[in-house]
Amino acid sequence: MVNSMLHASVFSQEQIANQIYSMWLQADPIAETALPGQFVSVYSNDSGRMLPRPISICEIDREHGRIRLVYRVAGKGTAEFARCLAGNTLDLLGPLGNGFPVDRCPAGRSAFLIGGGIGIPPMLELSKRLEGHAQVVAGYRDELFLADELAANGDLYLSVESGHLFQVLSEGTGISAARRGISHGNVLDCIKENQLQADVIYACGPTPMLRAIKAYAQEQGIECYLSLEERMACGIGACLACVCESTDIDAHSQVKNRRICKEGPVFAAEDVVL
Repeated sequence: MVNSMLHASVFSQEQIANQIYSMWLQADPIAETALPGQFVSVYSNDSGRMLPRPISICEIDREHGRIRLVYRVAGKGTAEFARCLAGNTLDLLGPLGNGFPVDRCPAGRSAFLIGGGIGIPPMLELSKRLEGHAQVVAGYRDELFLADELAANGDLYLSVESGHLFQVLSEGTGISAARRGISHGNVLDCIKENQLQADVIYACGPTPMLRAIKAYAQEQGIECYLSLEERMACGIGACLACVCESTDIDAHSQVKNRRICKEGPVFAAEDVVL
């Protein structure tokens, strides 16, 4: 069931890395029901931009009725959001989509929480909700964000593409001592170098990363859930603009696809073709 539009006020906003912003919104109805891995559609206040921008939920503060969005400025819409100040308002629709099944990692089990780039933010709320052991594997290109917060909720391992950033981190600067390991390469390199093991995988990031993780999970026989990234239009499953290929016929379209905004963004790895 799609929630109605919410007129939300900006509680606070700050820039936390190059073109990366963290915004807390007063959004009581969304905070009350949102789950890790879900997203909101954020509408521009410019009437010339009709389509909303889908942004994953980074954190949920149910006590105060707030949600946190951590997003990258990628165009005019997100550039507008980045200029928002405390007290400004934005229209939101959400929470949307299906989140991560946190019940698959109860006490006594361990999980990989794998985030790549702007797929890292959803891992923060997920790391707070799991009862089992969280091993967060965060993949960065050339600059860190949310690292210390992730380290507060599990064992944090870093994979970095930039040789300069790897050198800086290896010298012990740029992050607290809470992290466990740093690898120069991708997230799977990090897992292998640190000889990590887990019972379940939760992942969010670019498609090439998710494709590799799915293959790794199949090879290792690990239960795996993937949050797919895709351009969305309506955000509620009506326009079929964000479909992905599935292994079963979709009851809505009668073809082998799934609507990422509606049936996803989180899917069991074996249910989608990447």
